[in-house]
Amino acid sequence: MNKVLRIFFILIFTNHFSYAAEPLPGTQPLQLQGDYAAMMVEGIDAYLMRENENAAAGREQYWKRDFSSPENYAKSIEPNRERLRKILGIVDSRDPVAMQFTAKASFPPDSRHPALIAQGESYAVYAVRWNVFRGVEGEGLLLEPAGEAAANVIALPDCDWTPEMFIGVSGDLSPASQFARRLAENGCRVLVPVLINRRDDYSGLPGVRMTNQPHREFLWRAAYEMGRHIIGYEIQKVLAAVDWFERQYADIPLGVIGYGEGGLIAFYSAAVDARFKAAAVSGYFQPREKLWSEPIYRNVWSLLQEFGDAEIAGLIAPRPMAIEACRMPEIDGPPQTPKRSGGAPGIISTPPFSEVEREVERARALLANAGQTPALPGASITLVHSQDAAPGAGQFFAYFMKDLVEGKNFVSTENRPTLVGEPMVAEERFKRQFDGILEDTQWLMRESEFTRKKFWSRADVSSLEGWKKSSEEYREYFWDEIIGRLPAATVPTNPHTRLIYDEPLYKGYQVMLDVYPGVFAYGILLVPKDILPGERRPVVVCQHGLEGRPEDLADPRIDHPAYHAYACRLAERGFVVFAPQNPYIGEDRFRVLLRKGQPIKKTLYSFIVRQHESIVQWLGEQPFADPQRIAFYGLSYGGKTAMRIPALLDGYCISICSADYNEWIWKNVSARHSFSYLFTGEYDMAEFDLGNTYNYAEMSWLIFPRPFMVERGHDDGVSIDEWVAYEYARTRRFYDKMGLGDRTEIEFFNGPHTIHGVGTFAFLHRWLNWPFAGNAK
Repeated sequence: MNKVLRIFFILIFTNHFSYAAEPLPGTQPLQLQGDYAAMMVEGIDAYLMRENENAAAGREQYWKRDFSSPENYAKSIEPNRERLRKILGIVDSRDPVAMQFTAKASFPPDSRHPALIAQGESYAVYAVRWNVFRGVEGEGLLLEPAGEAAANVIALPDCDWTPEMFIGVSGDLSPASQFARRLAENGCRVLVPVLINRRDDYSGLPGVRMTNQPHREFLWRAAYEMGRHIIGYEIQKVLAAVDWFERQYADIPLGVIGYGEGGLIAFYSAAVDARFKAAAVSGYFQPREKLWSEPIYRNVWSLLQEFGDAEIAGLIAPRPMAIEACRMPEIDGPPQTPKRSGGAPGIISTPPFSEVEREVERARALLANAGQTPALPGASITLVHSQDAAPGAGQFFAYFMKDLVEGKNFVSTENRPTLVGEPMVAEERFKRQFDGILEDTQWLMRESEFTRKKFWSRADVSSLEGWKKSSEEYREYFWDEIIGRLPAATVPTNPHTRLIYDEPLYKGYQVMLDVYPGVFAYGILLVPKDILPGERRPVVVCQHGLEGRPEDLADPRIDHPAYHAYACRLAERGFVVFAPQNPYIGEDRFRVLLRKGQPIKKTLYSFIVRQHESIVQWLGEQPFADPQRIAFYGLSYGGKTAMRIPALLDGYCISICSADYNEWIWKNVSARHSFSYLFTGEYDMAEFDLGNTYNYAEMSWLIFPRPFMVERGHDDGVSIDEWVAYEYARTRRFYDKMGLGDRTEIEFFNGPHTIHGVGTFAFLHRWLNWPFAGNAK
């Protein structure tokens, strides 16, 4: 059925019932009318907006600042610095670094230095490359002064600017914005790395599907699942260069400066590494409570729970920092490339100066020890107001040089360096940088099963009791660090119901349960008519997939091609059935919820688990339901729910995953397989660091020893049988080794992405101890 017509039918059908329609005994009449799914999304959105707006108020619990001395301060904030490294994906040891000149091919050979690309009045410009780890390399330009360097500086352009633009030999940047050139004119040795840009040329699988995801988003998706980040990769390149500077020029002060996305990298680099003497950030610093609205490649898991820009500035202290409030790169979304899609929404716009000033004042207040003494000596944050001017137009450089080199006066000209011979082929250089990071994510993906094996090494598999006890920490970690834990429901369930179906074998009720103020659980309850007084029947919770509604599977008038009214079929077999509404509906509307949740360490499943907790509790309280026999059976995104919610809630005695069980890490990270989520619009699929901690087999281990089943159609395009079977073999082996192999099954059938309802129905009858009387359709 057409989706618009289906929604129209649901709303008309719902509104057909009078407010006085029969409620379920023991509940209040459900009088609220409208689109409950949309209301649910709106309620969660309001909750998340409040949490984002109030995030700063809760950060102090993560900080134990010691202002007694600069040394003690640095020591006291080291745990915060370490947590920032973790969420940015800065977790890999770097290799010993070697800076290499990158020679241009020329014939006949050039008599000059083969890596020389430009010559300024008092400096030379060379193409260079340096190693980081596992084949990841940094690449860019090195500006070498004619005399002794006053300082070493890593200068980071906005990601859409090439290093050549940043030194003034190409492009049309204003002279003020040619940061690297101006620093070299003042006697600095300057390294300008290449950053991953926002174009989409290589974002996809050539010959299969190309997307309009910015390169930064494409790499963010692959990295995020593996506990890495495009920001972290670029910081690691910066820090590898710092390793080289430190070894070669230990006595020369080192600074970092950047604009736009380069300002972000400079800012975080100085925060996570104390070797920089001074930092300068242009076109980035501001309040970060609306991080969810920025491009997704800036999305950092749990960032705002502990860090705003003010707190990150506190990691740079007591070293000085200069901030320039100027015109930012204006980004209004992903590239609008014809015949391409999949990019996540997100904008960058210049905030009012008052907002930047307010965040700077908040940072200064943190460093002033709330007005007490001692404050932090030496710490300074200088704010330069360049209004809407081009970056670098004000006194920004002068403050930076003063912080970096004592007594150094900053001078500036508009004299651009002169190109020497043919320029570097910038596109080839960029492609090497893109490919290097992408291939590293693929290496991490291939290694992930071994990483997870190490992660799970503390689990005790010697006995069932040993497993139950030792696996609890893994369940807690899964909830806290992957799903994101919300507090238990803060209001009574206050159930409201309304009779909507009266079929020969069962009645159907709409049910609404409160969870938090403005956040509720909703679904359709089917109750067989032949339940005897005092009898308590087994319950099956049937979960819809992406963009679904309870009516798709529990309305006897709808025969959805994916669900085949399987909730109705189970009710006809005598089961009590509940079909909940999950909030993954509304296309980008619900995906924005995820964007709002992740920076405060929450996901959609943070809400879903609490909604289901309330559902299971309420169902178990009904006189016709057996609280010990409540099963879960979900399709597609509902199958994704089947892997996560029963792993956390032991109120579900069985879990059945239909049309979703997978080698889930490959599914999210693979850059080679056409059905990878890397190439689709489902940017909500990536879960930070999941690849190193929990694949679907590991999730099933958290469901163990309860019965668990997989339903898989051979023609289901979400994956291939080989992937499903490969991952399921790990589930089956675990159940077998623990002596309970009969509690897990997989059924393959000839069919697409759909409920089959043969082996799974038999599985439910068996493990819910409910005989099939044969009175169903």
